[in-house]
Amino acid sequence: MFNSFFRLKENGTNVKTEFLAGLTTFLTMVYIVIVNPIILSSTGVPFNTVFIATIIAAVVGTLWMGLFANYPIAIAPGMGLNAYFAFSVVGGQSGVSYQVAFGAVFIAGILFIILSLTPFREKLIEAIPTNLKLGITAGIGLFIAFIGLRMTGIIVADKENLVGLGNLHSPEVILALVGLIITLILMARNVPGALFFGMIATAVIAIFTGQLEFGKMMETPAAPEFFIFGSPLQAIKDMIEYGLYAVIFSFLLVTLFDTTGTMVGVAEQAGLMKGKKMPRARQALLADSVGTTIGAIFGTSPTSAYIESSSGVAAGGRTGLTSVVVAVLFIISAFFGPLVSSLSGLAAITAPTLIIVGSLMIGAVGKIDWSEFDEAFPAFLIILTMPLTASIATGIALGFITYPILKIVKGKGREVHPLLYLFAVLFFYQLAFLPHA
Repeated sequence: MFNSFFRLKENGTNVKTEFLAGLTTFLTMVYIVIVNPIILSSTGVPFNTVFIATIIAAVVGTLWMGLFANYPIAIAPGMGLNAYFAFSVVGGQSGVSYQVAFGAVFIAGILFIILSLTPFREKLIEAIPTNLKLGITAGIGLFIAFIGLRMTGIIVADKENLVGLGNLHSPEVILALVGLIITLILMARNVPGALFFGMIATAVIAIFTGQLEFGKMMETPAAPEFFIFGSPLQAIKDMIEYGLYAVIFSFLLVTLFDTTGTMVGVAEQAGLMKGKKMPRARQALLADSVGTTIGAIFGTSPTSAYIESSSGVAAGGRTGLTSVVVAVLFIISAFFGPLVSSLSGLAAITAPTLIIVGSLMIGAVGKIDWSEFDEAFPAFLIILTMPLTASIATGIALGFITYPILKIVKGKGREVHPLLYLFAVLFFYQLAFLPHA
């Protein structure tokens, strides 16, 4: 059955290889069931609500990817977008409730589904210059790493210089640094699931030092909360009332580029690309947009294709059976809510993961064309302002505004896609006249 449905022989693989590949991918990305609830619960969302919603979104998106697109690519709430949700949309100057913000995610998901069904998606991707895409990835990486450093107290607020070095003698900072070193060693040794096992090792140390205590390990998962933002109609009303157009656009933009780039990269690694085209691309992109929409209904930020899927591909995964295995393992993880909740109570356990994920994303800097000022500066501005303003949307806006201006000044205005001029005007209006995060 598996051979015929997933075309295992055609792709040079078998059930055992696909299972091991799925297990490998799951272990490298299961940290999200701990990290995502920690970040989103800081906005007031109940931890268990986000925990269950994270798993539901991951299961729906990953199953869609496996069953309909037949790709070994896993879907789950994206790092960076959860930080934007928590610290910019809810915690920023707009000050909207998490319910209103989830409504914005839902609308972005619906728009993403529509875009995935039309040729406009390709045109939108082509309109954004490569260097701006790379700058967005790198900027989010810095932002995530900064959050990790701040969560543990390694970096603290400082009156003179805004930020400064924290107390390196405090137990939590020491634990975070030890956990970071352990995880770095595992990463350097290419241990599958290094991020996850790094958190487990840190938790074990925390138990012996008296910083972490466990109650029960497992329980039947609680029933999820349905339509956490009220209703689709309420989501539309809130969008208009709070002027969340830029927020929705940012969700849509970052998810679109991050997902597409990851999918193409993993498919290329697996040898599944046909020239420059990705077979079944529409079904693959729908996996992410459906995951985002369903996730918002239950209470989590937008989903994204996970670059950690490359670890499963490296282990031999070539078909959607790998993704199905990942989805099944996510379902099993739903029964370990008490354990996840205990681990989430100590920032030192999860912060090293944020720092390391940030370091992986900043690698995009090396691909930016720094030799052309009109290309380099907008990307630099995005990278610089995302962590300094604690706003992914503001970083994107400033980059998109400066790019066409510099191109016009250099006499290259015709090289800029018309859609980019539209984005620049919209972002300028948003920054100049609307409340923003």
